[in-house]
Amino acid sequence: MQVEVRLYAALRRYGPASGGQPFQVELEEGDNLRALLRRLGIPADLTKLAFVNSVARSEDFRLTDGDEVGLFPPIAGGRPARLRTTADPQSHRFLLK
Repeated sequence: MQVEVRLYAALRRYGPASGGQPFQVELEEGDNLRALLRRLGIPADLTKLAFVNSVARSEDFRLTDGDEVGLFPPIAGGRPARLRTTADPQSHRFLLK
C-alpha cells in the first residue's frame, strides 16, 4: 500500500530532497504509524504529533492505502515543562517550572 507523507520542521531531513513537498511511501498492508517512522528512519522521540487524514493519531494507528500523513516534531525547546502548584494550596494557578 502507499501513503502520502508530509514532514514538518526538523523532520524534513528524513524525507527526500523535495523541499518539504509531500511524497509517497510504500508500506506493507496493516502497517501502523510506528512502522512508517521506522521506514523513514525517524526516531520515535522526535515525533510529537502525527495526523492521518487531518486527525491526530497515536503510533499504533493502522494505516490504509491512500492515507495522508503529517508528522511534526516537538516545536519548542529542550526538556518537557513540568507543572507545579504555587505554595498557596487555595490557589488555582499553575506555574511552569
